[in-house]
Amino acid sequence: MSATVAARKRGKPASGIGAGSGAGKRRRKADSAGARDKAKGGGKMNEEISSDSESESLAPRRTEEEEEEELEETVQEKKLRLAKLYLEQLKQQEEEKAEARAFEEDQVAGRLKEDVLEQRGRLQKLVAKEIQAPAPAEIQVLRGHQLSITCLVITPDDSAIFSAAKDCTIIKWSRESGRKLHVIPRAKKSAEGQPLGHSSHILCMAISSDGKYLASGDRSKLILIWEAESCRHLYTFTGHRDAVSGLAFRRGTHQLYSTSHDRSVKVWNVAENSYVETLFGHQDAVAALDALSRECCVTAGGRDGTVRVWKIPEESQLVFYGHQGSIDCIQLINEEHMVSGADDGSVALWGLSKKRPLALQREAHGLRGEPGLEQPFWVSSVAALLNTDLVATGSHSSCVRLWQCGEGFRRLDHLCDIPLVGFINSLKFSTAGDFLVAGVGQEHRLGRWWRIKEARNSICIIPLRRPP
Repeated sequence: MSATVAARKRGKPASGIGAGSGAGKRRRKADSAGARDKAKGGGKMNEEISSDSESESLAPRRTEEEEEEELEETVQEKKLRLAKLYLEQLKQQEEEKAEARAFEEDQVAGRLKEDVLEQRGRLQKLVAKEIQAPAPAEIQVLRGHQLSITCLVITPDDSAIFSAAKDCTIIKWSRESGRKLHVIPRAKKSAEGQPLGHSSHILCMAISSDGKYLASGDRSKLILIWEAESCRHLYTFTGHRDAVSGLAFRRGTHQLYSTSHDRSVKVWNVAENSYVETLFGHQDAVAALDALSRECCVTAGGRDGTVRVWKIPEESQLVFYGHQGSIDCIQLINEEHMVSGADDGSVALWGLSKKRPLALQREAHGLRGEPGLEQPFWVSSVAALLNTDLVATGSHSSCVRLWQCGEGFRRLDHLCDIPLVGFINSLKFSTAGDFLVAGVGQEHRLGRWWRIKEARNSICIIPLRRPP
């Protein structure tokens, strides 16, 4: 009894479950008191350790939160981002427009420069080296005339070809299909007695630069004017006293120049169906004529051995000498330079500032005949691709020969030969320069000195290919 009372006074259970639970409570209190003492004794150290551990545990959580914030875009931020993107697109478009504008300005400047050079007669595009000779199978042959082809012209849009021959007919061909579009037959007297065609050899043709009018001249001293589209006869010009040998329209106008074996040059206004004037100067029959946009024309004087430039407003002429034979063909390369061919086998390049040829190629198509009696092949036709360095010549040497004009037109270099059997009586380049048309006959266009039986009276369309 006394022991139990004493124990109660000390606050301890005497025995059993009550005693055990009291001991456990005392141990927990002691542990908590010790923890409080430790916390009081080393507070600074504990604070540092706890802050380090907290920063280590919270650092990755903050990074993830920032990434989530970046991914979760607000409406205002989206608008700002789209506005910036739109501004960048506008800037890029303006830069592209500026580049295109600069390119166009360069093109316009280049075109203006070309126009100035063309007006001054100094434009020379270098295309000859790019030309590739076609294979014989690529040459398109058009048959329709009964006798030798004498002349031909190509429409300004390169869609059709007009050819004329010694059979007194004119045929309009489709360039694309090679079919006949229209045939103007030999002249037959109509009810009124006016001829609706030619009754003698047609020697020359010309077409206006707008493709509206076609002019043809024959040995009967007549110049016939046709509507090029329908081949309808419009007018007949009379006035020459001998065969009409050359015709040319002034580019951009309906002014027509004509020349004849009567040694004169006449000027006509086709739109008004009127005669303008006559110029004299050659000492022999004039063989050929050509003109461009200036109010002047050039003529080949045949056996008088001269090339003449006629200044129409001043009614004056410039005389050039250089060939030793009869000058039978001539073509302007640009406003200041021209090429001519003669029956002495020579081809000459001329400049209007010099009375002598800038370049002279003798025996341009080689020699013919027995050893010791060789004679040069006559140059029967010449053609030049306008404002370039490409020239073509024809003879009866079984080929069309292509040439390159050197810098300043002071040299003539042989490029290649295109095989064609017969007399090459006429040559014309297309406006675009992608094909060359040759009029081939068994006889020379001005006479019957030779006859090549194996030749075919035909129009040959020669493609001129350039590397891509």
